[in-house]
Amino acid sequence: MPRYLTMVRIDENNTPAEGISEGLMQRMGALIEEMTKAGVLLDTAGLMPTSHGKRVHYENGEITVTDGPFTETKEVIGGYAVLQTKDEAECLEWTKRFLQVHEPHWTVTSEVREIQEG
Repeated sequence: MPRYLTMVRIDENNTPAEGISEGLMQRMGALIEEMTKAGVLLDTAGLMPTSHGKRVHYENGEITVTDGPFTETKEVIGGYAVLQTKDEAECLEWTKRFLQVHEPHWTVTSEVREIQEG
């Protein structure tokens, strides 16, 4: 069965000031439990803000390291999930359900990519 990486993209500058609501946490927990019981969720986590991150860049044989936050970036990866589903359509259905647990004032995008095997 194919595996997929879903990268949750957010705009750090436009996340709700109050953060993640208790209701969202409960809905997310219930969905994660359902996905785990269904055997499709292999791993998931949220990521710390870019202010805690670094970018390592390689160009022309040179490496540079830049401290976050990365203000020139509109969308950043705020979390991820690794799913194993029978096909891409099933992965997309789970991804849509994940997005729908958020309140309407959130703007969230999930990029779905199949993991290359071998």
